[in-house]
Amino acid sequence: MRKIMYGLIAAVFAIALTACGGNEESKEGKDSNKQNAGEKTEQTEDQAKQMEEMKKKLEKQKVEGDQVVVTVNDAEIKGTEYNRFLEQYQMQYQQMGQDPTSKETAKKMKDQIINSMVDYEIVLQEAEKKGYEASEDKIDKQFEDFKGQFENDKKYQEALKQYDLTEKELKQEIGESIQYTTYVEKEINVDEVSEKEVKDYYNKMKEAQGDKAPKYEEVKDHIKTQLENQKKNKKVTEKVKELKKDADITVKI
Repeated sequence: MRKIMYGLIAAVFAIALTACGGNEESKEGKDSNKQNAGEKTEQTEDQAKQMEEMKKKLEKQKVEGDQVVVTVNDAEIKGTEYNRFLEQYQMQYQQMGQDPTSKETAKKMKDQIINSMVDYEIVLQEAEKKGYEASEDKIDKQFEDFKGQFENDKKYQEALKQYDLTEKELKQEIGESIQYTTYVEKEINVDEVSEKEVKDYYNKMKEAQGDKAPKYEEVKDHIKTQLENQKKNKKVTEKVKELKKDADITVKI
């Protein structure tokens, strides 16, 4: 059973880090507001009520943590993972000015989440079949790098608790992420990005940005990396589509 993708862990932990930073900024803001009381504004009761109503609607979209939402061959993906994805999508749609609780958007989110979880699981299972494993040294290295992003151990432990994760589970997911990444790097081959492709991309960018466009030499490496990633992602998508043909996938929500 997969509990949560490492990529998603990175996302939710990044939000936790941002929240920590935001709290500090908020504290500084409060101190500043005490000095500039005339600039301070209070949240209206209507706004507070709307936020509370939205929060309740968002919570209703979640499923039970132990509920199986989808099976991929012999692997069960449960509500805990789905709900973590859901929170990220809800936030993204709100940031785009869209209501994540509308019928149309809710269905779109659900489909996107299920597809993302299935696609990851499909590739991970193939990686295991091919014998790709993550060494303890690599797992420990990424774990330490990951943990080091937090201000202190207390902040790190708070984040683990907030997202219902143990350190053992986190390391397990890091290991699976390494398996996934290694498989993609070794098994998904793409043609090298040519100088012509980079220049063509740059010329289109320059045409759109005009005088604001940076010099070619300043961005050519970045453009090449971007184009390489695009090719790689396209190949991964094609591979996933191929693997799905022989997979037993059952959506249960």
